[in-house]
Amino acid sequence: MNVAAGAPLQGLRVLDLTRALAGPFVTMLLADLGADVIKVEPPEGDITRPQGPFHPADELRAYGGYFASVNRNKRGIVLDLSTVRGRTVLRDLARDSDVLVENFRAGVMERLGLGFESLLADNPRLVYAAVRGFGDPRTGVSPYAGRPAYDVVAQAMGGIMAITGQPDGPPTKVGPGVGDILPATLTAVGILAALRQVEATGAGEFVDVAMYDAVLSLCERIVYQHSYLGVSPGREGNAHPLLCPFGLYRAADGWIAIAAPGDRHWQLLCKAIDRPDLVEDPRFRTNRDRVAHRELVREVVEEWTAGRSVTAIEAVLAATVPMAPVNSVERIFADPHVRARSMLVELEQPGVPTPLAVAGQPIKFASGSGVPMHRAPLLGEHTDAVLDELGYPSDHVAGLRRDRVVA
Repeated sequence: MNVAAGAPLQGLRVLDLTRALAGPFVTMLLADLGADVIKVEPPEGDITRPQGPFHPADELRAYGGYFASVNRNKRGIVLDLSTVRGRTVLRDLARDSDVLVENFRAGVMERLGLGFESLLADNPRLVYAAVRGFGDPRTGVSPYAGRPAYDVVAQAMGGIMAITGQPDGPPTKVGPGVGDILPATLTAVGILAALRQVEATGAGEFVDVAMYDAVLSLCERIVYQHSYLGVSPGREGNAHPLLCPFGLYRAADGWIAIAAPGDRHWQLLCKAIDRPDLVEDPRFRTNRDRVAHRELVREVVEEWTAGRSVTAIEAVLAATVPMAPVNSVERIFADPHVRARSMLVELEQPGVPTPLAVAGQPIKFASGSGVPMHRAPLLGEHTDAVLDELGYPSDHVAGLRRDRVVA
């Protein structure tokens, strides 16, 4: 794959043994920044390839939107690690790579003879990263280490569900897969830190992020609330326990978010809604006062917002008071900010005559360095090219292919 000159991670080779969402999101972040990511799939492919959604015109169905979104900018090979020769190829690839990322359960790679210590013996500078539900025994033995985990498991155990939803409703899962995406992002940070350490010491490193741990870190507020006050925070709907106004308010045709807990923003909000009297009202004078009278704050703010459209409210408030419409995806696609910031990227979709959009890369550089986006690989699309780079003779590759070790 051609990487733009000057891309931040140009020259970095990453061996990607991940599947589903958390692991592929790690390597997607690295690929978007210029790393040469080689995605290793089993003969049947990543479990997300057939999950869709598929465009109505797509009769090829090589992969759907899920796979396309988090596997762009990668090269793909097929390798059967259940075979001795397949594991030998993997070891050769690891010897030639800077980073290996996997998200198997703890112990799987060791049973294959491909654990960190074994691969480090071949490549002393290797950064080996694992993102699992409950971490790796190397950094702390969890009683749950053998359990499988998905996003919903991490969200449930990490505390986020217990504080999400309406006070009189059930615990609520956050819409996007934060139980996968946050640990993935932290794993990418850990990898970059480990690479800096390798530069300084020459010694490889094992990077470990548990999905449970990552979600718990996201819920840092409940930890200090419990530690400092002895409380057990529950579901607070769309309000904030420590700030007011800070949440969602009804408009005539939808919902808006307003965040004006600071006294200056509160004063500006009162002026904008033509209620300067509220500034001197002792019930609303400070943020602490407003938190104590949050329902009254809601009443006076919604008295103004409920009679106006989202667009009208935005026109009055947005320049001075932190606020935002609650965007549907249709509004996001139409938003000029999103286009200006290249946060919708159209990629070729095999089997579809026109490109389709995926979410863009939010990390920007003033120099303009970056990577032109490329579609996700077809199953085994780059196997021959990658093995050729390893120096494998063509007849050897042909033999591996004939015996279904590679594809």
